[in-house]
Amino acid sequence: MTRPDRSDINRLQQRAGRPEDAPLRGKDGVRLPPRYRANPVTRNPNSSAGEVFLVGAGPGDPELLTLKAWRILQSAEVVLYDRLVSQPILDMIPDGAHMVHVGKQRSNHSVPQDEINQRLVTLAREGRRVVRLKGGDPFIFGRGGEEIETLAEAGVRFQVVPGITAASGCAAYAGIPLTHRDHAQSVRFVTGHLKNDTCDLPWNDFVQTHQTLVFYMGLVGLPIIVRELTAHGMRPTMPVALVSRGTTPEQEVVCGTLENIVERVQQREVPAPTLVIIGEVVSLRNRLDWMAAVQTMDGRETP
Repeated sequence: MTRPDRSDINRLQQRAGRPEDAPLRGKDGVRLPPRYRANPVTRNPNSSAGEVFLVGAGPGDPELLTLKAWRILQSAEVVLYDRLVSQPILDMIPDGAHMVHVGKQRSNHSVPQDEINQRLVTLAREGRRVVRLKGGDPFIFGRGGEEIETLAEAGVRFQVVPGITAASGCAAYAGIPLTHRDHAQSVRFVTGHLKNDTCDLPWNDFVQTHQTLVFYMGLVGLPIIVRELTAHGMRPTMPVALVSRGTTPEQEVVCGTLENIVERVQQREVPAPTLVIIGEVVSLRNRLDWMAAVQTMDGRETP
């Protein structure tokens, strides 16, 4: 397929404020790739000259950042980043970009979500090239949907760059396949950040055979998770793994069962961020822990 020439691109950029007028085809009827079309979601006539890129930074290892994410970071003018974005990834951002920390911790939001949403709109309307950089994937417990809803309503152009979500990255680096033909034919991602320490989750649905459960942000809520799963019929000997600071050099994995995982985690005093994996697949870690071999060759101690 022939790439659109510069005249096609210039014409589309000039019409960015009128997305309904942007043609889907360029010179000689060649269909334009999505990146050269005005965003069909943003029909608001107040469309800005700027643009927001919602970018997933992955779970921590800078080599897991996608090529597209890296490329967009190199041309960013403003970067609003979360607490979970690792320092090596932040170090990739050019010195000329304005960095704004908008991270959140449990019960401590440095910038309220509504203010983050509005700041993205304001910066884009100033004509800035804005990157909203999030740990993991922005659409998995990352509030990315809320942010681009605001952008769409405001008529701000945006793009979404997915990242490797923590469940995938941390499980892989811990040697735990989330699915396996012999052990798990499905996997569920669940938020472990229980609001006001409540347990209003479909626990009965979680207690299924051949299923892997992955709880994001489950460190503080781990005792409640264990209590509710046990109360709803999951056997106490079900394997459990808690991965702390996954995919980074500081990765630590604590393994056990429902009946002893809370005590083991308390003894190790593992720090956040964490991911909790529950299911038969955890038992495979004893044979599949490839990271331990890598750390041994590198001369590092294995957690």
